[in-house]
Amino acid sequence: MQPDFWHERWRAGQIGFHQSAVDQRLQEYWLELGIAPDSRVFVPLCGKSLDLLWLCARHRSVVGVELSAVALESFCMENGVAAKRRGIPGFDVYESANLTLFCGNFFSLTPELLGPVGAVYDRAALISWLPELREPYVAHMTALTAAGTQTLLITVEYPQAQMAGPPFSVSVDDVDRLYGRHHSIHPLSRRDILAAEPRLRKRGLTELHEVCYRLTRL
Repeated sequence: MQPDFWHERWRAGQIGFHQSAVDQRLQEYWLELGIAPDSRVFVPLCGKSLDLLWLCARHRSVVGVELSAVALESFCMENGVAAKRRGIPGFDVYESANLTLFCGNFFSLTPELLGPVGAVYDRAALISWLPELREPYVAHMTALTAAGTQTLLITVEYPQAQMAGPPFSVSVDDVDRLYGRHHSIHPLSRRDILAAEPRLRKRGLTELHEVCYRLTRL
């Protein structure tokens, strides 16, 4: 979606995608990735996710990138994170202990700014992009990571004609096409979550699955 769309969603508080608790699949599968405690973990399009705190409790360095300053400032205020803010070309950077949050355009992030990454947690990034932006997103993510980087990817599948995203439906074939060239792909689970998503049922969905993958950068 266009940046103005997300800025307006955050300004208006239209953030039904935000979870009020740490994601269950993160807690269930993260240890399976075997990420060392001293690794840097990258969370693209992180919003004000409580998953950041969960990851910070387990790793030396957690880095997020988010377009909306409202999201990042809300995260810091709501969770008592005493972050210092500084400006660099293209970003405002919020820093606190082992957490660094870049406020700006994901595509402006460079390997030099991000640093070496041991793992990526993508719960809400891939499924937020319009289909025509998925390939540029994955290409840039590939450029930001090195061989051996592990990714926990969480997607949703539903009949796309029933609802205009975001979140957008991402099929197994989509994941294979997007990631297969530079990653090994290991499906972890596929669950029917329609009953737990009344907001999306109201939008017309009659079928909804959450799918988790482990990706390894080649």
